[in-house]
Amino acid sequence: MKIISIARLEKKKDKFSVVFEDGAEIQVSAVQIADFGIYSGREIADDEYVELCGAIALSSSKAKSLRILGNRNMSAGEVKKRLVSRGVAVETAGETVEWLESVGAVDDKEYAAMIVRHYASKGYGLARIKDELYKRGIPRDIWDEAIPEIEGFTDAAQDFLEKKLRGSSDKDDIRRATDALCRRGFSYSEAIDAVRHYLDMIEDE
Repeated sequence: MKIISIARLEKKKDKFSVVFEDGAEIQVSAVQIADFGIYSGREIADDEYVELCGAIALSSSKAKSLRILGNRNMSAGEVKKRLVSRGVAVETAGETVEWLESVGAVDDKEYAAMIVRHYASKGYGLARIKDELYKRGIPRDIWDEAIPEIEGFTDAAQDFLEKKLRGSSDKDDIRRATDALCRRGFSYSEAIDAVRHYLDMIEDE
């Protein structure tokens, strides 16, 4: 394939239009022009053209990924899913995520730890936290490392009861608080243990 013209795009000053003799047209960056030695009159072999198009697609995908991230924290799985939903090929999306991880823009371990800290501090239990990790596409092999000792969740349950009951030992209040703990991701046995501890505590006061 022979290149017949190269021209800077008016609306995209960092992009150039490359037109081939068969009428095909692609947009490339200055970096790609340098990397692939692009100039008017040059013959591009088919395999090199495929490689160039792959580089263009990857560059576009990287730009999209940075717009998706913005100032937010996201998992590698979330970013990849968003890219694919925006028309990026699965393989290119995977390469883009690997690049994001290499530059530190995406870190599943750090993100998982942040999720655990956030929901534990809000008084949620282990089941709810695992559900949040799952919904955000965090790989399961990272969960155990991110989730702290179970005692931390017991403390969270106790704090929740103290705030919700405010010293009450009314049976209906206790039942509603127990149900609320279960909805927040604590097992029934954890909720009961927390209630018993709460009742013991207010009796001692």
